[in-house]
Amino acid sequence: MKIVVAIAALGAVLVATPVFAQTRTLDTFVTEANRIPLNPTSAIRSDARRLIREFNASMTVVGNEIREARAAGRQPPACPPDRVQMNPRQFLDHLNAIPQSRRQRMTPTDGIRSWMASRYPCPAA
Repeated sequence: MKIVVAIAALGAVLVATPVFAQTRTLDTFVTEANRIPLNPTSAIRSDARRLIREFNASMTVVGNEIREARAAGRQPPACPPDRVQMNPRQFLDHLNAIPQSRRQRMTPTDGIRSWMASRYPCPAA
């Protein structure tokens, strides 16, 4: 399954990029994301591009987890369709709703996994 995420406010389609080690917490990611205006011109900002790369890497990890779980006959962490449309404001609202003390112990990948599971839960087995 190929997961492609469209972020309309940035006017760009985000595609999977090579995964890199995450050293930042979800709280740091959310704090930086909250500072970036949600408009088409924000995509040219270096801090926005860095967050987009990190977001893409996290989506790649979660997408791989889903594919691997399905291939092994296990319940995946989420059951999204092949094409996922994302509203950046709703995504940030979800991440902001996670208590800060918990975000400080999470990675951006954990945040994506949490959002995917809440938005695309798997049917009961």
